[in-house]
Order: sequence, then structure tokens, then C-alpha cells
Amino acid sequence: MRYNAPALTAEFATDKATLINHVRRLDAELAKLPPKTGRDPAAAQAAKALLEEGRSARTSFMRLHARAVYDSLTANRSKFVRVDDLCAALAKAFPGLTPDEAALARESNIPQGDKDGLEVDQGIFLSQVLGDPVAGAHLCHAMLLPRQDSLDHLKEFEKKGEIEFPGARLTREGKAAVLTMRNPKYLNAEDEGTMAGMEIATDLALLDPATEVCVLRGDVVTHTKHAGKRLFGAGINLTHLYQGKIRFLWYMNRDLGMVNKFYRGLAKPEVPPEENSIEKLWIAAVEGFAIGGHCQILLTMDQVIATKEAYMTLPARKEGIIPGAANLRLPRHIGPRLARQAILAERRIDCASPEGRLICDHIVAPDAMDFELKRLVQHITGSGVVSAASNRRALRISEEPLDSFRRYMAVYAREQAHCHFSPALIANLELHWNAESRKGT
Repeated sequence: MRYNAPALTAEFATDKATLINHVRRLDAELAKLPPKTGRDPAAAQAAKALLEEGRSARTSFMRLHARAVYDSLTANRSKFVRVDDLCAALAKAFPGLTPDEAALARESNIPQGDKDGLEVDQGIFLSQVLGDPVAGAHLCHAMLLPRQDSLDHLKEFEKKGEIEFPGARLTREGKAAVLTMRNPKYLNAEDEGTMAGMEIATDLALLDPATEVCVLRGDVVTHTKHAGKRLFGAGINLTHLYQGKIRFLWYMNRDLGMVNKFYRGLAKPEVPPEENSIEKLWIAAVEGFAIGGHCQILLTMDQVIATKEAYMTLPARKEGIIPGAANLRLPRHIGPRLARQAILAERRIDCASPEGRLICDHIVAPDAMDFELKRLVQHITGSGVVSAASNRRALRISEEPLDSFRRYMAVYAREQAHCHFSPALIANLELHWNAESRKGT
């Protein structure tokens, strides 16, 4: 059975009721079909048609009403709501516009290739919200505020000078707040288990009144091939990605939250982020390699120290996804042609090469990293860092205004949602990562 897309009137209340009725019918038909792994070709084609029709209807509705929907969820932008809570509130207030808790639970903890990709609807919603200049700017502002759990831990860190979370350890070392990325079994890769801890630690590093500069470094790993070595990081946890353990919203939380805080600092509720923010200079210490997401992070740093043998790659094409905001930021560092080679053809960039030095400011011997970090921190803080925040803001005005980032993330939300659930992602992981044979928890 095929349901024709309903005619929308541009009247919010009427279109809301029309859309909800339409997508509920589509969802009911989809629920009658067997799970994805048990569908014959006819059922698979029917499911594909239902999903595509629903996505088309949701996109049409959001194109007309993105700001009205967002305003209804944020009390006319009087409340700042993070992405996770925003999507949860949307599912309750607009049943069927995005998957609810029960629908998400059904698709969790099953292999990525066995999912119907209901979370694509979250990408449609966030893409249209971010595409609206007013609503999108407000959402970017919300994601740049310190997390509430960060504020809850601030006094503890101020008192002890050290704190640890899943995926991150933060220590105060003189005038530096040193954030160590930790996922030793997976080469310090990023996943659902590391994200919250990393963002909380980032908030605390920026909020700590006793430090003037932040240092980002990878921990020593236990992975068999590199056991005992300190590595910057291997990007997204591809084992978890293949196993279906990484949500679509993970990408949005990461790049609107943690990574954007590296670049823009912390916003304050009462003023726009570009007007006033809590900022410190960030120094990255790259040992071994910075792959994928960890290479993306380097593009937000103020100073990068790398060891002579270290290298950077963006293997997103082989993974079947978009490499965060690298498409926005990498061309500024190495030029558009080299950026295309890195993103579209997996070109490896050695940190000590001429191309690598466009990203890395200092190249040192592996055993000299600790010394160079201390020297650079002392150099930066020796005469005070009063103007650091002002200079960072001034550089960003021409480099990457918040509105440019908002527009990029509108495209990213839509495209990454489709990539995350594309059959090509599974095929790429099985071809290039041998993912099916890998074990992991």
C-alpha cells in the first residue's frame, strides 16, 4: 500500500496534525513487516519505500516549520536545550517526527547493518533547525554552554587538581590543565563510552581558575600491536560502529559540543558566543598517530607538537562517513587540493613533512615530548595570557564565523545521518576494516 504525501498548508497547527497522522500510518505499515534481517526482496522494497516516504514528508514539514518546532521545544528560545534532550522532547511533542524511546531501544544493540536507520529522522530534524539562522544559532549556543554535570564537578577539581571520567583524565600541572584521552583497549578511539567524560573534562579545563593553558594528549594504550606506547588517538571506534553501538546523535554531540568547545571555548548564557566566551589556548601533543576524529581535533588547536614519526590520516571514505568538521577546516590549513586528497583519497600526512608542518607547529624526537610541552607551556604563560581569548575571537571572525559553522553543520547533520545508516558503510567496514571478524565489547 502506498500513502501519498499530504498537502501542507504552511499553517503550523494544521500541518502538525497532518504530518503526525501521515507518519503514524507509515510507521504502522513498517511495523507489520518482518525485522530487516528476515525480509524477502518484496518486503525489503516495501520497507525502503515506507522509510523514504516518511523522510520526504518529515523534510517537507521541517522546511516550513523548523523555527516554530524549535521554539515550541525551547519556550521561544528562552531555554537552552542540548541535542539529546531536544530530540527526546521532540519525540514526545511531535509523535512520529523522530523516533521515540521505544523505537530507539528496538534498534539499539543490534549490528549497524541490521538497523532500519530510524535515527535518520533525527538528522532531518537537526539539519532543518541548524539551517534556520535564528534557531540554529540558538542551538549552537546551547551546545557551547558548560554541561550541568561539569558544573557539579567543578569544586571537586578545583580542590583536588585531578579528576577522572570514563574516557578522560584531567590533571592540573602548574599553569596547565592537562586532558588525557583514554581508551587504551581501542588505541584511545572515541565512542559512546568516552564522549561524556571528554566533554566534561574539556569544560573543567576551561573553567579552572588556577590554570592558563590547556594541553590535550593521548594515554598509553594496551592494544596488542602498540602495548605500552602513548598514542594520540585512532578516531572513531570502528568495532563499535560496526556493532551498532554508536548512535547518530553521537556525531552531533561531539562536533557541536566537545570539538567546538576546543575551538570556541565555553559560551555564557547571557551573551552570544562570539561576543564573550571562556577561552584558553590549547596545545596538542601528537604521538604515534592522529587518525580520523583525532586528526579533526588538531584543526581546532592553537599549537600542535608532534613527534618525528607521527602521522595524520582522515580515512572517512573507507569508513563511509563524513570526517566531522574537517571538510570545513582542513582546506584552511593545507589548501583545498591537498584537503581533497586527504579526505577523498586517504592521503597520509606525515607530521614532519612540509604538508604536516602546515598543521603541526613543533616537531620533536619521541623522548623530547615531555620537555617540549613544559617549555611551550612556560613560553605561553611566562608573560601572561591576558589577550589570548581576545586574539582567538579575532582570528575566528574571518577564519570561521559561528554562522559559517552553523550552515556547515546543517549539511553535516543531514548527510552524516544518511551515511551512518548506508549499506556502503557496512560494506566499507567489512572490506577495509575486516570488521565482521573483530571482537569487542
